[in-house]
Amino acid sequence: MLEIERQSYSYPWSEGIFLDCFKSSYRLWGATLEGSLVGYAIVSYILDEAHLLNLCVHPRSRGLGVGKLLLRHLTTEANREGMNQVLLEVRLSNKAASKLYRSEGFEEIGRRPRYYPTLSGQEDARVMSLLLSP
Repeated sequence: MLEIERQSYSYPWSEGIFLDCFKSSYRLWGATLEGSLVGYAIVSYILDEAHLLNLCVHPRSRGLGVGKLLLRHLTTEANREGMNQVLLEVRLSNKAASKLYRSEGFEEIGRRPRYYPTLSGQEDARVMSLLLSP
Protein backbone atom coordinates (compact mmCIF):
# COMPACT_ATOMS: atom_id res chain seq x y z
CA MET A 1 0.00 0.00 0.00
CA LEU A 2 2.80 2.40 0.87
CA GLU A 3 4.51 1.87 -2.47
CA ILE A 4 1.29 2.47 -4.43
CA GLU A 5 0.59 5.54 -2.29
CA ARG A 6 4.06 6.97 -2.89
CA GLN A 7 3.86 6.42 -6.64
CA SER A 8 0.43 8.05 -6.82
CA TYR A 9 0.53 11.19 -4.70
CA SER A 10 2.81 14.19 -4.32
CA TYR A 11 1.89 14.23 -0.62
CA PRO A 12 1.41 10.55 0.30
CA TRP A 13 0.15 9.22 3.59
CA SER A 14 2.83 8.14 6.04
CA GLU A 15 3.18 4.60 7.34
CA GLY A 16 1.84 5.86 10.66
CA ILE A 17 -1.37 7.10 9.08
CA PHE A 18 -1.90 3.71 7.43
CA LEU A 19 -1.23 1.88 10.70
CA ASP A 20 -3.73 4.13 12.48
CA CYS A 21 -6.45 2.88 10.12
CA PHE A 22 -6.32 -0.65 11.52
CA LYS A 23 -9.10 -0.02 14.04
CA SER A 24 -12.60 -1.42 14.32
CA SER A 25 -14.22 1.76 12.95
CA TYR A 26 -12.26 1.53 9.69
CA ARG A 27 -12.65 -0.73 6.68
CA LEU A 28 -9.76 -1.52 4.34
CA TRP A 29 -10.13 -3.34 1.04
CA GLY A 30 -7.58 -4.27 -1.56
CA ALA A 31 -7.77 -5.24 -5.21
CA THR A 32 -5.30 -7.68 -6.71
CA LEU A 33 -4.31 -8.49 -10.26
CA GLU A 34 -2.26 -11.61 -10.98
CA GLY A 35 -1.53 -11.95 -7.27
CA SER A 36 -0.26 -8.40 -6.71
CA LEU A 37 -1.98 -5.59 -4.88
CA VAL A 38 -2.98 -2.94 -7.45
CA GLY A 39 -5.35 -0.77 -5.44
CA TYR A 40 -6.95 -0.17 -2.08
CA ALA A 41 -9.75 1.73 -0.37
CA ILE A 42 -9.85 2.94 3.22
CA VAL A 43 -13.14 3.99 4.81
CA SER A 44 -13.94 5.30 8.27
CA TYR A 45 -17.34 4.52 9.78
CA ILE A 46 -18.72 7.27 12.01
CA LEU A 47 -22.25 6.74 13.34
CA ASP A 48 -24.27 6.12 10.14
CA GLU A 49 -21.78 7.63 7.66
CA ALA A 50 -18.98 5.99 5.73
CA HIS A 51 -16.18 8.44 4.94
CA LEU A 52 -13.96 7.37 2.05
CA LEU A 53 -10.53 8.52 3.17
CA ASN A 54 -8.34 7.04 0.46
CA LEU A 55 -8.96 5.19 -2.79
CA CYS A 56 -5.80 4.60 -4.78
CA VAL A 57 -4.90 2.52 -7.83
CA HIS A 58 -1.34 1.77 -8.94
CA PRO A 59 -0.42 3.98 -11.92
CA ARG A 60 0.15 0.93 -14.17
CA SER A 61 -3.33 -0.44 -13.36
CA ARG A 62 -5.36 2.69 -13.98
CA GLY A 63 -8.02 2.55 -16.66
CA LEU A 64 -8.74 -1.13 -16.00
CA GLY A 65 -11.78 -0.58 -13.78
CA VAL A 66 -9.98 -1.25 -10.49
CA GLY A 67 -11.12 2.04 -8.94
CA LYS A 68 -14.73 1.41 -9.97
CA LEU A 69 -14.57 -2.12 -8.55
CA LEU A 70 -13.26 -0.85 -5.21
CA LEU A 71 -15.80 1.97 -5.12
CA ARG A 72 -18.71 -0.36 -5.83
CA HIS A 73 -17.47 -2.84 -3.24
CA LEU A 74 -17.09 -0.24 -0.50
CA THR A 75 -20.53 1.28 -1.18
CA THR A 76 -22.13 -2.18 -1.16
CA GLU A 77 -20.43 -3.05 2.12
CA ALA A 78 -21.32 0.30 3.70
CA ASN A 79 -24.95 -0.24 2.73
CA ARG A 80 -24.86 -3.81 4.07
CA GLU A 81 -23.44 -2.55 7.36
CA GLY A 82 -26.25 0.01 7.78
CA MET A 83 -24.53 3.22 6.72
CA ASN A 84 -26.83 5.91 5.30
CA GLN A 85 -24.32 7.64 3.04
CA VAL A 86 -20.75 7.67 1.79
CA LEU A 87 -18.84 10.95 1.94
CA LEU A 88 -15.52 11.84 0.34
CA GLU A 89 -13.23 14.69 -0.61
CA VAL A 90 -11.44 14.90 -3.94
CA ARG A 91 -9.05 17.48 -5.34
CA LEU A 92 -10.73 19.91 -7.73
CA SER A 93 -7.95 19.13 -10.22
CA ASN A 94 -8.56 15.35 -10.08
CA LYS A 95 -10.95 15.16 -13.03
CA ALA A 96 -10.66 11.38 -13.46
CA ALA A 97 -11.66 10.67 -9.85
CA SER A 98 -14.50 13.21 -9.94
CA LYS A 99 -15.79 11.61 -13.14
CA LEU A 100 -15.66 8.14 -11.55
CA TYR A 101 -17.53 9.29 -8.45
CA ARG A 102 -20.21 11.05 -10.51
CA SER A 103 -20.63 7.97 -12.71
CA GLU A 104 -21.39 5.96 -9.57
CA GLY A 105 -24.04 8.41 -8.34
CA PHE A 106 -22.05 10.72 -6.06
CA GLU A 107 -23.11 14.37 -6.01
CA GLU A 108 -21.12 17.42 -5.00
CA ILE A 109 -22.46 18.83 -1.73
CA GLY A 110 -19.80 21.43 -0.95
CA ARG A 111 -16.16 22.50 -1.00
CA ARG A 112 -13.38 22.53 1.56
CA PRO A 113 -11.14 25.53 0.88
CA ARG A 114 -7.37 24.91 0.88
CA TYR A 115 -7.85 21.26 1.93
CA TYR A 116 -4.99 19.66 -0.01
CA PRO A 117 -1.33 20.74 -0.09
CA THR A 118 0.27 21.57 -3.44
CA LEU A 119 3.71 22.67 -4.57
CA SER A 120 2.45 26.24 -4.87
CA GLY A 121 0.21 26.36 -1.78
CA GLN A 122 -3.12 24.63 -1.28
CA GLU A 123 -6.00 23.31 -3.37
CA ASP A 124 -9.71 23.14 -2.61
CA ALA A 125 -11.50 19.84 -2.20
CA ARG A 126 -14.83 18.92 -3.71
CA VAL A 127 -17.02 17.22 -1.07
CA MET A 128 -19.20 14.51 -2.55
CA SER A 129 -21.93 12.29 -1.13
CA LEU A 130 -23.78 9.16 -2.13
CA LEU A 131 -27.01 8.38 -0.29
CA LEU A 132 -27.42 4.65 0.28
CA SER A 133 -30.63 2.68 0.03
CA PRO A 134 -32.20 1.47 3.28
